[in-house]
Amino acid sequence: MATTDFDVAIIGGGPAGSTTASYLAKAGLSCTVLESAEFPRPHVGESLVPATTPVLDEIGALPAVDTAGFPRKYGAAWTSAVSQDVPTLDFDLPHGFREASTRFSERDQPGVHQDYTYHVDRGAFDLLLLEHAASLGAKVHQRARVRGVDLSGTSKRLKVAMGGGRDVDLTARVVVDASGRDTFLGNRLRLKVPDPVFNQYAIHTWFDGLDRTAVAVTKDKATFIFIHFLPLIDTWVWQIPITETITSVGVVTQKSRFAASRSDREAFFWECVGSRPELLEALKGAERVRPFRHEGDYSYGVRQICGDGWVAVGDAARFVDPIFSSGVSVALNGARLAAQDIIAAAETGGFTKRSFANYETLMRRAMRNWYEFISIYYRLNVLYTAFVQDPRYRLDVIQMLQGCFYEEDEPAALTKMRAVTRQVEENPRHLWHRHLGSLRAPAMEPGF
Repeated sequence: MATTDFDVAIIGGGPAGSTTASYLAKAGLSCTVLESAEFPRPHVGESLVPATTPVLDEIGALPAVDTAGFPRKYGAAWTSAVSQDVPTLDFDLPHGFREASTRFSERDQPGVHQDYTYHVDRGAFDLLLLEHAASLGAKVHQRARVRGVDLSGTSKRLKVAMGGGRDVDLTARVVVDASGRDTFLGNRLRLKVPDPVFNQYAIHTWFDGLDRTAVAVTKDKATFIFIHFLPLIDTWVWQIPITETITSVGVVTQKSRFAASRSDREAFFWECVGSRPELLEALKGAERVRPFRHEGDYSYGVRQICGDGWVAVGDAARFVDPIFSSGVSVALNGARLAAQDIIAAAETGGFTKRSFANYETLMRRAMRNWYEFISIYYRLNVLYTAFVQDPRYRLDVIQMLQGCFYEEDEPAALTKMRAVTRQVEENPRHLWHRHLGSLRAPAMEPGF
């Protein structure tokens, strides 16, 4: 058995792990990244939000990302099957509720000096970030599966099965769990709990030659991410550009709805898409270039996201739902905040749970706000559509869509959305009452 010592051992080389490694390596800490897969590997979650841009800039990866050929993302659009004749917040909607859209350029964002972010092939994007961490001095190991970890002593011990059949013992002063939905420490410490409300299921694939504006009211948004409402309860479709011609399309629904359909995945995908005939026609005119893939059981929390000598970042700490493309943003910003605490703790010589207090406070607050924003969207999406088109709240909604959840307790629009949602829920005669969705988060806040 060989023994290698590091300041930090990072389990997982996805965006959370590689970004943490980049920050730490830039600060002069020795760190190793232990990634069980071999990159590039396919991964869902291809659309970024602008809150990722300052992080990519700080670690020095933004120029490489900007020149990698990823489609630039200038905004987001939401479409519905028909114009819904429902009351608004006291102003007229330009297109009824058939389409709502936002451009990131409408609101200045601190640390962001471009009016776009990116749609990314996660295989290429994740490899770029991992290679960037290695270029800064992080010791990156692919096909390195962590088999066990002992967090009891001052020096944390990890048992790692390296590629080629070698078993290695590694020691580190602190362990970062960036293992994604594998939630390495969350599972082993019995901290992972399923979300009490969200139990989502996604079926997705890629199409070549899709007319990206086929379902749009206005035709100038081919570079946008599209969210298509379906006339099915709690079910929607994403449409994300991957290259100039290839588009990722996925159906998201409650897992119980998929189980009740008794259909196979491909049949269920086409059944859902068929509820929007214009979208079905557009997809039938394109060529599917990837097998259908599915993602299930991905809504969960971890009761404790840090402890003495360890911290969980990104999906290893929390994941709710992909509706607002928050996954990579949470991973990168969580990595930034965790790295700040690790660097500060390294200077004082102690990695107690208390040393991660800033990370824990800011991430818990940000995830609470993301969770409530997503919950309100599912509970009453006509309310979201009204808010995003109301001049009084539009910039606040864009702030949330940009991923800016870390600098204040609660965005103003979120406070107002919660109040309006409760009014609708409590008044069966309210004209919006019939539009309430079936998902209802207790107290609009996760219990973990």
